[in-house]
Amino acid sequence: MQKSDGMNYAPVSQTRPEPVCKAGEFPFAVIGLDHGHIYAMCNGLLEAGATLTKVYDKDASKVAAFVQRYPQAIAVKSEEDILDDRFCLLVASAIRPCDRATLGIRVIGKGKHYFVDKPGMLTFDELELARAACARTGLKYAIYFGERLHVEGAVFAGQLIEEGAIGRVVHVTILAPHRLNRASRPDWFFEKDLNGGIITDLGSHQVEQFLSYSGATSIRVLHSTLANYANRDKPNFHDYGDGNLVADNGATCYFRVDWFTPDGLGAWGDGRVFVIGTEGTIEIRKYIDVATSPDGDHVYVVDKAGEHKYEVTGKVGFVFFGRFIRDCLDGTETALSQEHAFEAMRAALEAQERAEDVTC
Repeated sequence: MQKSDGMNYAPVSQTRPEPVCKAGEFPFAVIGLDHGHIYAMCNGLLEAGATLTKVYDKDASKVAAFVQRYPQAIAVKSEEDILDDRFCLLVASAIRPCDRATLGIRVIGKGKHYFVDKPGMLTFDELELARAACARTGLKYAIYFGERLHVEGAVFAGQLIEEGAIGRVVHVTILAPHRLNRASRPDWFFEKDLNGGIITDLGSHQVEQFLSYSGATSIRVLHSTLANYANRDKPNFHDYGDGNLVADNGATCYFRVDWFTPDGLGAWGDGRVFVIGTEGTIEIRKYIDVATSPDGDHVYVVDKAGEHKYEVTGKVGFVFFGRFIRDCLDGTETALSQEHAFEAMRAALEAQERAEDVTC
């Protein structure tokens, strides 16, 4: 898989997971191909046993590329061809961020689960509408937080934390640089009202990771910062953001997001996570080990017994997708609770809204 462009990064499992459902038991369709993450989302669902049936987007060229990748998908002429399909159980989408909540509420209103690329929504009002739709129907509004759910090193670290390998988590530091690839970005990418801003967009990944690794249920934003250092011709765009958070269980977090991955790096970003526990530490080098290995999923652990390094590509898999499918079919919450997803977005929206702009 290509690793130079995060927008089109689409992991494929090397563990050959067993399907969690029978063929045809979990049909899903796709509406909205504005972001390349839709390919990653589809890969994960298909590997876990879901059945892709239909696809719709206003852009015929995007549909043609999608069908070339997934020939089983039937290109349809309208959203209604999918929303009115009584056999379809879930709609997956990477439509423009400003359209995601509106579509999601329509999908749920039609009796289908919704799986959308992050950010799942751009405003607090949209969040409350989505929350109400889920409460009213019992259907799921799942958000693709791929920087944890679709990275084996991140999955493995979470398993270690759940097992108590480093004791109680007290702090998480997350560094998340991304490659801009500016020439390939659509116009909406540079408009805050259309993409939500750097913290709502990239930062939602980091907030969700902190919420997960800390075992917390809610987050308070202490301080956040925005800046536009190198793209001044895009006045509604920020290329840097960071934030300080505290969880309801006392754990703290610092995260940084930016669009400054150097051209010479062999991946779209040198994503790192550092977790401090009362009995040990974990570092995740997600996509590359700089100047050492082009592979990702390096996990470093220090505990009472000593120092340990794990290289887990192809050894852990992406457990979210199978659990999510079963949650939709069984009415359970084993993959990602609804409140967890909504709280991650709420805190990211707050950090974006309250951020101090230090551009000068």
